[in-house]
Amino acid sequence: MPPHTPSGSTRRTLLLGGAALASALAGCSSTRDPGRLDLTVSNDTADPVDARVTVTGPDGETYEEETDRIDAGVARAFEVVVGESGRHELTVTGDDWSGSLAWNADDCLLYDGQVRVTETAVETAGECIDSR
Repeated sequence: MPPHTPSGSTRRTLLLGGAALASALAGCSSTRDPGRLDLTVSNDTADPVDARVTVTGPDGETYEEETDRIDAGVARAFEVVVGESGRHELTVTGDDWSGSLAWNADDCLLYDGQVRVTETAVETAGECIDSR
């Protein structure tokens, strides 16, 4: 007796079933996209400032540590890729000022932070732009 050869419709069903299984397994993967911080530091003083930007993760890992001179009336943008989960902290410091923000990468894929330095204050604001 010759071996059984599936018909065209049976072959399509088998292929579609295999593709669905592969897709389902890919959806079970535990990998997640890393989080990201978009930061703007604005200098609204009459003089340049040296701003030190430090971004750390929940395990103490440093994702960013950079010092940049920001001229009077200028804003500087920073983009930092961070871990995929846990609380992340941002600190921006100068000679006699400091501002900080924190967010949870479990809930927020893209966090937008702003630090504004004026003659009399340091203003901070942040919001989650893209939730998980």
